[in-house]
Amino acid sequence: MKKLLIPFLFFLALPFTFAFKQNTSEPVQLSWETHFKGKADMNSPFFALTAMTWQYSYESVVYRNRVTIKLKNEVMIDKDRSWVKWDRIKNPQVSADLLHHEQGHVNIQYILLSEAERVLKNRTYSVTNYKAQISQLANEVSTYFDTMQRNYDEETEHGSNHKMQARWDQIIQDKAEESKAATLADAGK
Repeated sequence: MKKLLIPFLFFLALPFTFAFKQNTSEPVQLSWETHFKGKADMNSPFFALTAMTWQYSYESVVYRNRVTIKLKNEVMIDKDRSWVKWDRIKNPQVSADLLHHEQGHVNIQYILLSEAERVLKNRTYSVTNYKAQISQLANEVSTYFDTMQRNYDEETEHGSNHKMQARWDQIIQDKAEESKAATLADAGK
């Protein structure tokens, strides 16, 4: 059994959290009190830090020159290493805006989970090289979504640019729909 842990540490101006397993049909909805248990880094310029991991492992069976895999795929948040600067949340609207922005991060990670599931399961692997192929695909998926997370923060200015936040809300929704459609199409094959 192959197991890979890919840690993600996002240094954000706004907090986000999630915890869901591969069979979850929708991303978890965030709650400030539930997901940020770590001590805030007062030297950081950011409002929060969220520590996340994406883990996948698989069992492989080689039969008649064909490889099939059983995948376990999950995304988690480390609540003890994630923190928020509560003194930066001045009123209910700021809190709502911050939480909305952070929900976008959760949604992006949920798409990663779905895409990793689809991409890793629905491939034909070489019997002689399948471990390297799976690792390469997982790294490609991880890199794509890591870049998406950074772009989301940069372009929305960590949620403070409301016009760009609305644009990214639509991008995330579109990506989620594309991922669901691709998963359904793959299931119909």
